[in-house]
Amino acid sequence: MILSEIVGLVAAALTTLAFVPQALKSWRTRDLSGVSLVMYGVFTSGVALWLLYGLLIESWPVILANAVTLPLAGLVLVLKLRDRA
Repeated sequence: MILSEIVGLVAAALTTLAFVPQALKSWRTRDLSGVSLVMYGVFTSGVALWLLYGLLIESWPVILANAVTLPLAGLVLVLKLRDRA
């Protein structure tokens, strides 16, 4: 594995792990009053596009990071949408 792939994997792991606390807190408490619907909508769309991009260029760090981040961000987005209903 070359250095750029290692850096990519570490960066992907760290940015993906950054969403775990918010997803867990949102799931456990169901309190999403401080979560921006617009921000998570735009962010989740961006993550989906990053995943597609990673698939198109066959970049495993991009694919793995966004394949894990998408469900986490999607969970928060769905909970926020349910919270509004």
